[in-house]
Amino acid sequence: MIKRLKKQRGYTLVEVIIAIAILGIIAIAFLGALATASTAIISSDERTSAESLARSHMEYVKDQDYSDNPWSYEITDLGRVVLTNYPSWWDDDNPPLLSSNYAGYSVEVIAEDFDADNDGVLEVGLVGDEDERIRKITVTVEHLEKPEVIILEDYKVER
Repeated sequence: MIKRLKKQRGYTLVEVIIAIAILGIIAIAFLGALATASTAIISSDERTSAESLARSHMEYVKDQDYSDNPWSYEITDLGRVVLTNYPSWWDDDNPPLLSSNYAGYSVEVIAEDFDADNDGVLEVGLVGDEDERIRKITVTVEHLEKPEVIILEDYKVER
């Protein structure tokens, strides 16, 4: 007795095209998600670098001696330094330049008088003055190619 084998049918062209289309849609969705995640990681890395740079400059300034006059400086990754009213601790031979790790960033640091009693009058030099010897320190970090800005504010008191 010979058994007859059933004819096996393969997939039709329509079924193959539908399967390829479904795989293509899944691949496009996966690649889109991968691109979005990559962009988010790059943005997060840039923000973290900017925050780290801002915090390190804030600590650098707070570690310096108190300077009697308001002052400011701005530095870039290219080594450009712009000073307004030099602080007493500033050293032209050893300015706080940015390392090559911060390519594309600029830092602006401003130290200004602070009105501690919020009366609108800076009463520097008066006996019992609450405003005397307080500086508001503002550190602003920008990425030269991105619109995002990081701003830190803190205070320095003469001790």
